[in-house]
Amino acid sequence: MTLMLLDSASLWYRAYYGMPDTLVSKDGTPVHAIRGFLDMSARLVSQYKPKRIVACLDGDWRPSWRVELFPEYKANRVDDEGLEEEEPETLTPQIPILLDLLDAMGIPIVGADDYEADDVIATYSVKEPGPTLIVTGDRDLFQLVDDKRKVKVIYLAKGISNHDLVDIKWIANKYAIPGERYALFAMIRGDASDGLPGIKGIGEKGAAVIANAYSSIDGVMKAAQSDDPNLPNPLRKKLLADTKYAGIAQTLVHCALDVPTPELDLAIPKNPADLNRIYQLKEEHNLGASVDRLIAALGW
Repeated sequence: MTLMLLDSASLWYRAYYGMPDTLVSKDGTPVHAIRGFLDMSARLVSQYKPKRIVACLDGDWRPSWRVELFPEYKANRVDDEGLEEEEPETLTPQIPILLDLLDAMGIPIVGADDYEADDVIATYSVKEPGPTLIVTGDRDLFQLVDDKRKVKVIYLAKGISNHDLVDIKWIANKYAIPGERYALFAMIRGDASDGLPGIKGIGEKGAAVIANAYSSIDGVMKAAQSDDPNLPNPLRKKLLADTKYAGIAQTLVHCALDVPTPELDLAIPKNPADLNRIYQLKEEHNLGASVDRLIAALGW
């Protein structure tokens, strides 16, 4: 009963920038993000054949509790007046259409107030039985990979045709660390795309040295404070100079695992919830073969 968790915004942004914007509906509204999302989903469903699926959404892409903890969280995506970065104006009208279509198909759509899609995905990954496949272009979700629970990430950074299927061994080979310690590695290294500095002065190589020697940020800081010989002195000094960030890194970087999610049947329905609505949206918005491909992939 494989569960596929879609990082929806990751998919529609990738589709928006990867598909030609000449794809439009009858009234001229762009639909390239919709068609790309549907095409990618169809290919992945056909390849991996999940029995359950959830389209996960951001309730808030800058949750208040993360911003209170670290005001600079994703601040690189906020303008000089403190306003959140706007979606591309030709993407915004496509999202409600896509969500209407997924709803008509009976595909569960789940977000939660004051949580990111990553947190929703993480919660499902621990509360639902595996195998679980997380579809994303976000490497932060590597922290959820778990061979024992059969949780893997379908990583789209190189595109849908060349995507990676990330397990513990893949992480170990990619970053030269124990694969289950990716979250610790990310805390120390930081992530510029989220405005997270990591421990000042420690980059990927230094973070890998630390992650090979220790399994938790608490263990790392205890080692730094006790002159542990396994911790090189230059790294120790940088850790001790940035104890404030080290103290919040775990809460900041770890995905929440306790998001309140609705009680839903996650099974792919044997029949679409509203076939007439699906075909109405298909015709109205010129979604053509993209809708047909997903219908075929879902086995209807």
